[in-house]
Amino acid sequence: MARPKSASHDIKREQILDIAASCFARQSFPAASMNDIAAACGTSKARLYHYYESKEAILFDLLDRYTQRLLALIGESEARAQRKNLSERDALAELVHAFLAEYEHSATRHAALVSDTKFLGEVQRELILNRQRDVVAAFTRFLRRAYPERMTPANQTALTMMLFGMINWTFTWLRPGGSMSYSAFADEVVTVLEKGLAG
Repeated sequence: MARPKSASHDIKREQILDIAASCFARQSFPAASMNDIAAACGTSKARLYHYYESKEAILFDLLDRYTQRLLALIGESEARAQRKNLSERDALAELVHAFLAEYEHSATRHAALVSDTKFLGEVQRELILNRQRDVVAAFTRFLRRAYPERMTPANQTALTMMLFGMINWTFTWLRPGGSMSYSAFADEVVTVLEKGLAG
């Protein structure tokens, strides 16, 4: 009979995922080992295997949870915009702020999403990539609703990816506690969009 999971099982998994994400960001996914992750967690490799059978399993759980969180942010932003009766442009601003607030606290997880998805098995990789496509499609919808006179079938992919180009690499240069906050940067992104896309 399998041992029942303890009540703290998921909490410990979250801690492992945070530490593993930091290891992957610092050493790269190929270079980081289960020994490295266990040492960073302050536990034994045997104990780590109690939670995950491999570092690939850790990576998938990390990306699975993180991409589900990003999709949830979209739903939360849409609900907040409806509840507050926001204009379509303010709804887009709400979404940009929500994503950058998440990125501020998930820099190493985001780095793994950008850099390490390719190390997953085919089925798992496709699942994560499809979620990323869903996120991109949602941003396109927000942009189309905010700037219907500017967005066209010909340019919508380029303009959506332009927006992601502004926000998706903040983990490489925007530091919490630095000269510009994530919230202030979100305001700058929204201003650039408004000045560049408003008719």
